[in-house]
Amino acid sequence: MKSYTFSEARQHFAALLEQARRDGGVRIQRRDGQSFVLLPEQVTISPLAIPGIVPAHAISRADILTSIQEGRHHDE
Repeated sequence: MKSYTFSEARQHFAALLEQARRDGGVRIQRRDGQSFVLLPEQVTISPLAIPGIVPAHAISRADILTSIQEGRHHDE
């Protein structure tokens, strides 16, 4: 993990963020000896976020109702 002084981090913040994204994290050290690790946040995706479909032709209200009725009739 690459380390930067606080002054370097402040002067080159955009590059520091890119380095953290690429390498998984960077360390920032202060003059008083304290150090901090900057890590990229993990992107979480909802399990319900699924891609939609694009039908070949427009689907009307009547098409949807017919499909529902056929499904109900098939279950009986």
